[in-house]
Amino acid sequence: MRIRPSLLARTLLGSALLAAAAAPASAQDKIKVGFMLPYTGTFAALGTAIENGFRQYIDEQGGKLAGKTVEFVKVDDESDPAKASDNANKLVKRDNVDVMIGTVHSGVAMAMAKVAKDNNTLLIVPNAGADAITGPLCAPNIFRSSFSNWQPGFAMGKVAADRKIKTAVTLTWKYAAGDESVRGFKEGFEAGGGKVVKELNLPFPNVEFQALLTEVAALKPDAVYVFFAGGGAVKFVKDWAAAGLGSSIRLIGAGFLTDGTLEAQGAAAQGLLTTLHYADDLANPKDKAFRLQYAKAYKLQPDVYAVQGYDAAQMLAAGVNAVKGDMKQRDALVKAIASAKIDSPRGAFTLSRAHNPVQDIYLREVSGKVNRNVGIAVKGLADPARGCRL
Repeated sequence: MRIRPSLLARTLLGSALLAAAAAPASAQDKIKVGFMLPYTGTFAALGTAIENGFRQYIDEQGGKLAGKTVEFVKVDDESDPAKASDNANKLVKRDNVDVMIGTVHSGVAMAMAKVAKDNNTLLIVPNAGADAITGPLCAPNIFRSSFSNWQPGFAMGKVAADRKIKTAVTLTWKYAAGDESVRGFKEGFEAGGGKVVKELNLPFPNVEFQALLTEVAALKPDAVYVFFAGGGAVKFVKDWAAAGLGSSIRLIGAGFLTDGTLEAQGAAAQGLLTTLHYADDLANPKDKAFRLQYAKAYKLQPDVYAVQGYDAAQMLAAGVNAVKGDMKQRDALVKAIASAKIDSPRGAFTLSRAHNPVQDIYLREVSGKVNRNVGIAVKGLADPARGCRL
């Protein structure tokens, strides 16, 4: 029997419609988020906090952005720069993610930024402060929800100079984050009349500090500025206290020294001064609501890493909502993120031309298990974004 062309067309169309109705939601009905974070090693707790914060915001939106379900893919970056390019390329080319979220380690994040630039993939960095990401590596599709390494370092340098500290030694891991934090501190400190007499470091993630502490004791500076985080920060603060140097030398640092680490540091951390874009006792309503919900969801108190994850999700939402979920409208999505004002638990912030937060940096003092806000070290601090051509 011969089938008329018009009947055949209607039959094929009907079959296609039935198949579409029976098929699962297409990739276009989802927004695919690729987490590339440390889930093992020194920074494991930081990676988990970032993911928790990000998921919390998505959960508050009912698991959707602009009506589209958010799907997650996870990769453990192991804080290993040697594996970073391959891991990032897997997320982009194998998993076809719409956005990469990562990471903590600055060396890994710089490799992610290069992959993002090469593939025009949206990247939101929820921690790593590598200056280059919003400096020479800046790009329209690359954003940061955290800080540049320069920002808290510069702020603490200014605070130290204002407090009439004359000499300082710096001590950090020898990697991008440590080097850049020290440069920021030195810039702020020496502009105010202080002098960095020596810069000490050790390979990442080495935590054998004794020889360096002996050298600090011999140098007798007024203060020591340090940049450590995670497990290394816990070990350093305990070793510092055990060495008894605190009675004659002031220990100061970027806030990562005492953020997410106070439970483990215990009495050794009491009284330490740090600078960061978040504190544990901010009085704004957004922070109170955020902390309450986080504690309910994860049975933990949030830290700066959770805030940065939460705000990375807020930034993504600003772009997705502006284009009503159409991820193909890349230019409009990027423009919306760039111009957004983020209602963050840290206090509202905007983004600089290089896509780095312009934010208040707080001076915090450890009291019990709290990084207590004792004032704003620098108001509305913008990273200089040296080398960015946006």
